[in-house]
Amino acid sequence: MFSKLEFFIALRYLKAKRREKFISITAFFSLIGIMLGVATLIIVMSVMNGFRADLIDRILGINAHITVYSDSGKLYDYDNLIQKVSEISNVKKVNAIVENAVMITANGISVGGVVRGIDKEALKNKEEIYKNINTKNFESFSENNSILLGVDLAIQLSVNEGDEIKIISPETNNIILGSIPRMKTYKVIGTFKSGMYEYDNATAFMPTKSAQIHFRYKDSVSALEIDVRDLEQVGRTSYEISRVLENEGQGVNVVDWKQANSAFIGALKVERNVMFIILTLIILVAAFNIISSLIMLVNDKNKQIALLRTIGATKGNIMRIFFICGSAIGFTGTLFGAILGILFTLNIENIRVFIEKTFGASLFDPTIYFLSQLPSRLFVSDLVIVISMSLVLSFLATLYPAYKASKTNPADVLRYE
Repeated sequence: MFSKLEFFIALRYLKAKRREKFISITAFFSLIGIMLGVATLIIVMSVMNGFRADLIDRILGINAHITVYSDSGKLYDYDNLIQKVSEISNVKKVNAIVENAVMITANGISVGGVVRGIDKEALKNKEEIYKNINTKNFESFSENNSILLGVDLAIQLSVNEGDEIKIISPETNNIILGSIPRMKTYKVIGTFKSGMYEYDNATAFMPTKSAQIHFRYKDSVSALEIDVRDLEQVGRTSYEISRVLENEGQGVNVVDWKQANSAFIGALKVERNVMFIILTLIILVAAFNIISSLIMLVNDKNKQIALLRTIGATKGNIMRIFFICGSAIGFTGTLFGAILGILFTLNIENIRVFIEKTFGASLFDPTIYFLSQLPSRLFVSDLVIVISMSLVLSFLATLYPAYKASKTNPADVLRYE
């Protein structure tokens, strides 16, 4: 479709002569605009993908796939409930927890947090937590006065393994002088790191029996945590659990992880789409720059176009020559933008660390973004979409200038030459 002569002429037109430097500079900035637009779009999409995927992975690694709560706040006869739920085919494991908000004090420092009572074996099943537990003797977690703290919570309280802390709960004890909050001293046997700052900064684990005693959950628990085999069937499994438990005489509320985090996941999806649209405008602006630079090139090359027409070049030849000019700018900008975006994405955490160390600035505050590292996941599908969109916009931008060049009338141009 395109001849060697057309490519040769198009590339000659793109080379700047002394009096054509302004046109060449305009074309160069068009190329840079497309390159930066493509690179930025790839980087932002990858970071958004990584942020969403890592956050969901950590949520699922820390919390259960499905949680069963009681309408009254306490689940009784929970061993029977666990047995019935375990019989559902898609249910992988079930464990009971006791959860309560508390005040934690140590070294004259008081911090609000959440204590979760959980069995040692159930804690082992929480992979994101168990693989990051820092303790010399995890087996001592079964002891009545033992507690595990989130690593950031331990830093706030200035405590280490072996130190003691006080847990003050909202429940009160009645004494002669009145009511006082329930409090007890616990020994810190270690710390854990989930990778989510908000969780590591406010969560502690203690054995279920200790939590039942401290928070007065005699023969009851706060909730049942359920993990499933197939996450795609989590909605259906939630419905089956509701059907199984509705005849047990206790009002229960079954919530799966999608429902619990629906607002957050929805916000991430909207933000990703909005960022895609906004950053696409960068490429669109660069495409308009291609139009303006090609129109200036057509006006500057009017005489050469007329000469080509007089020696036999057709309108199609002229149109293809200028189409190649614009496409070369768009293709080159897209290619280098894709390479830059991929390289930046693959090394984004190292780049972040380097910039923070060099300039002393915080680019990714874990207190704001929940994660301790800047995540990034590059999907081939996103890469194809960005590259395809950039090429299509670049090709479309060449059509009008190429059409304008093909309409040049040799007689009008050469009449006074």
